[in-house]
Amino acid sequence: MSLTLSQLNQLIEYAREGYVLVVYKLDRLGRSTKRLIELSEELQGRGIELVSIRDSIDTTTAVGKAMFKMLAVLAEMERDLISERTKAGLESARARGRVGGRPKKDNKQVEKALKLYDTEQYTVKEIEETTSVSKATLYRELKKRKSNIEMN
Repeated sequence: MSLTLSQLNQLIEYAREGYVLVVYKLDRLGRSTKRLIELSEELQGRGIELVSIRDSIDTTTAVGKAMFKMLAVLAEMERDLISERTKAGLESARARGRVGGRPKKDNKQVEKALKLYDTEQYTVKEIEETTSVSKATLYRELKKRKSNIEMN
């Protein structure tokens, strides 16, 4: 039987100290290793054991607890390594003059879009098609302009 996320949450909420939560495979409990670790810590804190049939992990035994903790340590190390590599890559890119993020919209096009909007002769859709400025960008700029007027 496969549980939905809300059913799984209800099951975990219902479980009491001394219960054993049996799953076919650990990935049924969470999509990420981080979520699995958080969940296992929550269960452990509440005195609820965890058994995974397919992964041969049984936290009711000393070996099972040790195995699960070792997996948690490896997962944490993996997350840290990914984070370090990402930071190093970003620093390297910055050193080469690269800047991350989305490219800025051409200011001339944004100004043109604002002028067309002010004429009240065009729909936002028409302004988007004419200037290639998205609706979100147009409204963001209008909001900035409004807050600048209110500040003065």
